[in-house]
Amino acid sequence: MNQSKRIALISGAGRNIGAATARELAGRDYHVIVNYRSDAHAAAEVVKAIEASGGTAEAARADVCDADEVSALVRRTVADHGRIDLLVCNANTVTPPFAPFAELDWEAFAAKINGELAGSFFLTQRTLAVMREQRSGRIIYISSTASDTIGMALPHSVAKAALNTFGRHIAGIAAQYGVTVNTVSLGAVHTDATSAFGEVFWTYTTDRSVVARRVEPQDVARTVALVADDAFGFTTGQVIRVDGGFEVMDRQLHPLAENFR
Repeated sequence: MNQSKRIALISGAGRNIGAATARELAGRDYHVIVNYRSDAHAAAEVVKAIEASGGTAEAARADVCDADEVSALVRRTVADHGRIDLLVCNANTVTPPFAPFAELDWEAFAAKINGELAGSFFLTQRTLAVMREQRSGRIIYISSTASDTIGMALPHSVAKAALNTFGRHIAGIAAQYGVTVNTVSLGAVHTDATSAFGEVFWTYTTDRSVVARRVEPQDVARTVALVADDAFGFTTGQVIRVDGGFEVMDRQLHPLAENFR
């Protein structure tokens, strides 16, 4: 049992944003549970990197959309470590369909909404029960600014909007137990999945970023670590944008912006 460190459980922590968050939290004296669904090698590499840097971590397989597997994951974590101090719901459970609305299949649309919420629902329900007994904890959802943007994949946008609302409701439920709940909403982050979007896309987003560069996984990881910090303990129920100021600049550059100056 690891009693000297705070325990962080991160879903989808084998790659990209999840992996960067695992490394960042391990560097801040968390023992990290690196959850993965299928890529055991990637999760093991994250654990290896953390240990090489002097941190501690372990890989834990579970499909977060499966209630029984999530229950087993939480039980094992508590049995081994006695507590869970931080839950980061990051797993990308379902790839959204990109078909135009007129051609969109309802089953594919519903699968994205269901998958997005199921992973967060099961993890939150099981972990909040642990945090309720502890009378402390942090829950952080990884969402997307696509939740309030048109022109993106409709199922993805709707799923993220639902996740944001889910997080606000859980914040209201969890406050009585000393648990804060916040959502980190991401602009376009440069990952394996988004690197295929092409140079035109990245030029567009960079040109419309106040900091004049794209968002990297480490930017997200640092924000998650800050939201998890004790100094952030009075803040709950919030959706925090991490987009390099894209929204601010994009509005300034909108063709109609001249009318409002």
